[in-house]
Amino acid sequence: MMIEEAPSPNFENKVVLNLNNPKVMGKIKDLNNSYLYWDKIKYKKIDHLTSSEVWSTVKLVRSINYKQIKFSDTIFNYFNTDYIQKSLHKFDMNIGGYIGSQNIIPESDKARYLVSSIMEEAISSSIMEGANTTRKKAKDMLRKDTKPINKSEQMVVNNYLTIKHILKNKNEELTPENLLQIHQLMCSNTLSNKKEEGAFRISNDIHVVNYSTSEVVHTPPDSKRVSNLINELCLFFNSDKEDFIHPIIKGIIIHFMIGWIHPFTDGNGRTARALFYWYLLKKGYWLTEYLSISKIIQGSKNQYEKAYLYTENDSNDLSYFITYHIEVMHKAFESLKNYIQEKQKENLQIASFLKIAGINERQAQILKTLFDEPECVFSVKEVQIRFSVANYTARTDLNNLVNMGFMEMISVNKVKQNYIRSHGFTTLIQKTNL
Repeated sequence: MMIEEAPSPNFENKVVLNLNNPKVMGKIKDLNNSYLYWDKIKYKKIDHLTSSEVWSTVKLVRSINYKQIKFSDTIFNYFNTDYIQKSLHKFDMNIGGYIGSQNIIPESDKARYLVSSIMEEAISSSIMEGANTTRKKAKDMLRKDTKPINKSEQMVVNNYLTIKHILKNKNEELTPENLLQIHQLMCSNTLSNKKEEGAFRISNDIHVVNYSTSEVVHTPPDSKRVSNLINELCLFFNSDKEDFIHPIIKGIIIHFMIGWIHPFTDGNGRTARALFYWYLLKKGYWLTEYLSISKIIQGSKNQYEKAYLYTENDSNDLSYFITYHIEVMHKAFESLKNYIQEKQKENLQIASFLKIAGINERQAQILKTLFDEPECVFSVKEVQIRFSVANYTARTDLNNLVNMGFMEMISVNKVKQNYIRSHGFTTLIQKTNL
């Protein structure tokens, strides 16, 4: 995973003259839109230029367009390429507060999709950080609200509760205390030393290691700097007084900085992604609630790690991380649209169950699940969570299905009951001519 060191750019006259060559600059523009590092650029051929000259020209164009951000005594740069700006416009139109974005998710389905997306994000973020579980098992645990029995399940539950906390408090400002609360929620009962939950690290014996190669890929700033850096990050999160930075870019930088500062002994990645969600929701990008960023990152974890490394290896150029993150957002948005299309097809099937007299939409969805998965077991709590309804409403829905003969109630203990498909389910369905 160690990144090849790039040659020092040489801005000699031959390189500077490339700025006036439209053919060369068109190809340089393509390289910068992809924001490639030296390890890829060295294989790119542009006319008569050597690989070092191509790299020098790329670096010259970047340096001319850099915007700077300073945290403490460390300077970071980024370049708003055409690709980044085009992507930001698309996101503004589709995940922000514009009227067009409101039509992406049908109003009647928002609550159901939100529960599913929060679960997906919680599960993916936890698995990426080492939780050993399957999506099906983790979703089943969250839907049934069963108590976690090991660290992996606890990680998923913590992530889920943290995201729900952020949604509830999305308009709050970020303070060191709020950040510690997020970390406490995220890491509760999962760290070997409980005192490290909701606490900034006090040790410098912290290194970011590539677990497949055991290589140290990042050594965070001295622990004595953590307090000041976090204070500056909070100011960056809360204030818009500095030169304008697009909110999505700013959210991505916040994500990066938590990873770079590494303020905690563990749980930095989960906390960083949670802050990204928080910032975008605070800035009105409401559809962020429905995007599972971590699911896409999990599938490209190697590129995720490299995006950090490229930034650090190339003079703190954040555009590597920004470009990667924007690609992730594109994929997450497309994934959401595909998910909605699948659910809309399901809705057509659910509509047939709604034709049964006395059946409401929630009950129709339960019947469809029983039709597709005969062994499925429901609980009141699961229905309550799945449909975001009160306990009484969930219990009433299930008991009515029992009274209609579609379900049977089985006792788990003296106070708890589960609900399963009845023996006469198929016969009743056939009688409805579905």
